[in-house]
Amino acid sequence: MEARLGPVDQVPLGEGRAFLVGDEPVAVFRPRGGGLYALRAICPHRGGPLADGLTDDEVVMCPLHNHQFSLADGSCGTGADGVAAYTASEEDGELVVRLG
Repeated sequence: MEARLGPVDQVPLGEGRAFLVGDEPVAVFRPRGGGLYALRAICPHRGGPLADGLTDDEVVMCPLHNHQFSLADGSCGTGADGVAAYTASEEDGELVVRLG
Protein backbone atom coordinates (compact mmCIF):
# COMPACT_ATOMS: atom_id res chain seq x y z
CA MET A 1 0.00 0.00 0.00
CA GLU A 2 1.24 3.47 -0.89
CA ALA A 3 -0.05 6.68 0.67
CA ARG A 4 0.61 10.31 -0.18
CA LEU A 5 0.39 12.20 3.11
CA GLY A 6 0.72 15.83 2.01
CA PRO A 7 3.63 18.27 2.06
CA VAL A 8 6.84 16.83 3.45
CA ASP A 9 7.47 19.98 5.50
CA GLN A 10 4.53 19.11 7.78
CA VAL A 11 7.13 16.94 9.54
CA PRO A 12 9.60 19.50 10.98
CA LEU A 13 13.31 18.74 10.86
CA GLY A 14 14.38 16.76 13.90
CA GLU A 15 10.86 15.60 14.75
CA GLY A 16 8.26 12.95 14.01
CA ARG A 17 4.56 13.03 13.18
CA ALA A 18 1.87 10.36 13.35
CA PHE A 19 -0.33 9.38 10.41
CA LEU A 20 -2.85 6.68 9.67
CA VAL A 21 -2.09 4.73 6.49
CA GLY A 22 -5.09 2.52 5.85
CA ASP A 23 -5.54 0.92 9.28
CA GLU A 24 -1.85 1.18 10.21
CA PRO A 25 -0.59 3.88 12.61
CA VAL A 26 2.68 5.18 11.15
CA ALA A 27 5.21 7.60 12.61
CA VAL A 28 7.30 9.52 10.07
CA PHE A 29 10.60 11.05 11.15
CA ARG A 30 12.72 13.70 9.42
CA PRO A 31 16.14 13.76 11.12
CA ARG A 32 18.25 16.91 11.00
CA GLY A 33 20.97 14.89 9.24
CA GLY A 34 18.65 14.21 6.32
CA GLY A 35 16.35 11.50 5.09
CA LEU A 36 12.86 10.31 5.90
CA TYR A 37 11.97 7.27 7.98
CA ALA A 38 8.69 5.57 8.82
CA LEU A 39 7.99 3.14 11.66
CA ARG A 40 4.89 1.62 13.22
CA ALA A 41 3.76 4.46 15.49
CA ILE A 42 3.09 2.41 18.63
CA CYS A 43 5.76 1.10 21.01
CA PRO A 44 5.18 -2.63 21.59
CA HIS A 45 6.14 -2.32 25.28
CA ARG A 46 3.24 -0.21 26.58
CA GLY A 47 1.74 1.47 23.53
CA GLY A 48 3.79 4.65 23.71
CA PRO A 49 3.38 7.18 20.86
CA LEU A 50 6.71 6.93 19.01
CA ALA A 51 6.06 10.06 16.93
CA ASP A 52 6.33 12.04 20.20
CA GLY A 53 9.68 10.51 21.12
CA LEU A 54 13.07 12.18 21.05
CA THR A 55 15.05 11.49 17.88
CA ASP A 56 18.54 11.86 16.55
CA ASP A 57 19.80 10.78 13.13
CA GLU A 58 19.62 7.07 14.00
CA VAL A 59 17.04 6.29 16.70
CA VAL A 60 13.77 7.38 18.27
CA MET A 61 13.27 7.00 22.03
CA CYS A 62 9.82 6.03 23.27
CA PRO A 63 8.52 8.86 25.47
CA LEU A 64 7.11 6.43 28.06
CA HIS A 65 9.95 4.10 28.99
CA ASN A 66 12.99 5.13 26.93
CA HIS A 67 13.17 2.11 24.62
CA GLN A 68 15.21 3.10 21.56
CA PHE A 69 14.19 2.03 18.05
CA SER A 70 16.36 2.20 14.95
CA LEU A 71 14.92 4.58 12.37
CA ALA A 72 16.42 2.42 9.62
CA ASP A 73 14.92 -0.96 10.50
CA GLY A 74 12.74 -0.66 13.64
CA SER A 75 14.96 -2.88 15.78
CA CYS A 76 15.13 -2.10 19.49
CA GLY A 77 18.54 -1.46 21.02
CA THR A 78 17.25 -1.88 24.58
CA GLY A 79 15.95 -5.43 24.35
CA ALA A 80 12.23 -4.85 23.73
CA ASP A 81 10.46 -6.13 20.63
CA GLY A 82 11.11 -4.05 17.53
CA VAL A 83 8.56 -2.25 15.38
CA ALA A 84 7.81 -2.53 11.67
CA ALA A 85 9.80 -0.22 9.41
CA TYR A 86 8.35 1.19 6.20
CA THR A 87 9.65 3.15 3.24
CA ALA A 88 9.26 6.92 3.34
CA SER A 89 10.28 9.28 0.56
CA GLU A 90 9.70 12.72 -0.87
CA GLU A 91 8.16 12.93 -4.33
CA ASP A 92 7.48 16.35 -5.83
CA GLY A 93 7.44 17.89 -2.35
CA GLU A 94 4.98 15.32 -1.01
CA LEU A 95 5.55 12.76 1.71
CA VAL A 96 5.01 9.22 0.41
CA VAL A 97 4.91 6.13 2.66
CA ARG A 98 4.88 2.57 1.39
CA LEU A 99 3.79 -0.29 3.65
CA GLY A 100 4.92 -3.86 3.08
